[in-house]
Amino acid sequence: MKIIDLRSDTVTRPTPEMKKAMCDAPLGDDVFGEDPTVNRLEEMAAGKTGKEAALFTPSGIMSNLLSVLSQTRPGDEIILGSEAHILWYEVGGASAVGGVVMRAVPNQPDGTIHLADIKDAIRGSNLHFPPTRLICLENTHNRCGGAVLSPSYTAGVANLARMRGIKVHLDGARLFNACVALGVSAKELCQGMDTVSFCLSKGLSAPAGSLLCSDQETINRARKFRKMLGGGMRQAGVLAACGIVALETMIERLALDHAMAKTLAESLFDIDNHTLDKQIVQTNIVIFNPPFGLGADEFLEQAKQAGLLFTKGSHGRVRAVCHHDLSEADIQTAIKRIAAMKKA
Repeated sequence: MKIIDLRSDTVTRPTPEMKKAMCDAPLGDDVFGEDPTVNRLEEMAAGKTGKEAALFTPSGIMSNLLSVLSQTRPGDEIILGSEAHILWYEVGGASAVGGVVMRAVPNQPDGTIHLADIKDAIRGSNLHFPPTRLICLENTHNRCGGAVLSPSYTAGVANLARMRGIKVHLDGARLFNACVALGVSAKELCQGMDTVSFCLSKGLSAPAGSLLCSDQETINRARKFRKMLGGGMRQAGVLAACGIVALETMIERLALDHAMAKTLAESLFDIDNHTLDKQIVQTNIVIFNPPFGLGADEFLEQAKQAGLLFTKGSHGRVRAVCHHDLSEADIQTAIKRIAAMKKA
């Protein structure tokens, strides 16, 4: 029985083009700034996001942490959504390493944070308060089912932050999924953002790596913090080569992942209309209530026995993620196996 892995788009494997690029990549010592493949990838990332410079890092978590470290000081406060990846899944690094207070304000189901809530959370000038230095957004939003933030919304947050002298970071782990879903460029989605991170190792199928993009001064600070955290990877061009292929060949095909996710969501709704509202899936993530009255753990175990791998999502739900290593036939097989669970 074929195992169909819907746990995450991080399970994707590098394409044949990526493997060849790894072998052919010119290399140097990136800590000395001498790896030409890394340098080329950073230039591409900066260009796509409309920023002055970029920094190649091992992971999205490191990119997010470097954004915090390079734009705050210990004792500062950052504002982020109550469902933010930085808050839930990054081991508290912003507080443990950066020494900052993470102030969570409610995320809406569409991944946004009401501007009024952000405004209310910004600290005034007071001896007793930690100063607000950074607002963190997430696009697409993982725990909100892969929801996308529009350019008009992010512009509104940026304008509010600028009026109060606060920086804005965009956790764009799946930034290009948002671009494809909205039909806009990464530059449009990143406009007004002081720092932007995006991952190569999710839907873009590279084996590892993330980029942090910003102005040159911020990237210079982030590069030093990357060294402090052990992120200097020397001949990192073997990984950066995959990132170049990813940016050149893997963005437009993300629409296929979105189509598979929509098919999965609509079929889950048909199997049991308590699973989800089939209209809410925007990208490649489907978060649904377990069907047939099952609890999440019970469903995950039964699904595993049926050769289907999912993860537990937020609030007792189940998460499925469509990706390059799945086909439409795999999704149809998954749907049939889930339907068969009802009979069992």
